[in-house]
Amino acid sequence: MTTTTAPTPTLPADWRDFVALTKPKVMRLVVFTGLCGMLAAPVSLHPVLAFTAILCIALGAGAAGALNQWYEADIDALMKRTAARPLPAGRMDRESALQFGIGLSVFSVLLMGLATNWFAAFILAGSILFYVLVYTVWLKRRTPQNIVIGGAAGAFPPLIGWAAATGTADPLPLLLFALVFLWTPPHFWALSLFVRSDYARAGVPMLPVVAGARHTRVQILLYTLPMAAAAVAPWPLGLAGALYGAAAVAFSLVFLLLAVRVFANRATEPAGMKPEKQLFAFSILYLFVLFGFLVADKVLLA
Repeated sequence: MTTTTAPTPTLPADWRDFVALTKPKVMRLVVFTGLCGMLAAPVSLHPVLAFTAILCIALGAGAAGALNQWYEADIDALMKRTAARPLPAGRMDRESALQFGIGLSVFSVLLMGLATNWFAAFILAGSILFYVLVYTVWLKRRTPQNIVIGGAAGAFPPLIGWAAATGTADPLPLLLFALVFLWTPPHFWALSLFVRSDYARAGVPMLPVVAGARHTRVQILLYTLPMAAAAVAPWPLGLAGALYGAAAVAFSLVFLLLAVRVFANRATEPAGMKPEKQLFAFSILYLFVLFGFLVADKVLLA
């Protein structure tokens, strides 16, 4: 694999570079699913404690993002969509990123344990370690199944939010975990199809790079089916009401339709991958809508 050494920083990093290390765009969905997991729980936290728990989820996600960028500075420098990040762009040294990531990790876990309970703190710690050690260090550069197994890291927030409120892991948050876990492959494979040249240049064995676009499109469709089942399941199981059920069915059908369009597409160049771009964009909206309806359903039934 070709590697590139990040340029030596010529200016001290400012606060915006440290914010960029936390991957704030990714963090929005993490925080939202964690918040919805907490609000859907049968136990209500004091507003100050609830805010603290969500802050801990955000800080933990930011810590994982910082450590991911610390470890992947070499391949980030080779990809167009990541070359402007603080480390490959030379605005920050790797030691600062490492210390920042470790410090945020420890602080977020300790604060979660002290503010809510140690079970939630344990899951938060596990999510950080899973993202950094299992996905980033072990899987990402070694196997095209990286995003399948590594997707568990992004599925923890609703479970953490629920655990912060209840101190337990119950069927509903476990189903939400399964939903995000199964959602992750079609979401990221849709992205990787139209940026696969970046991954190929960096030597990252994403599925479109090692198995081709056709096989990736088949896998997107195959993963969409159990994802839709996990999304709808809380309704027939009596864990959510008809409002959530109707939204889950409707939006899962749209997701499936977009996945079928991706499956039917034969384009090999990014310019012809409109269905993939549409699926990627809709997949983000999909989780926001479903988790939002889950909370709305609980409020209306209360």
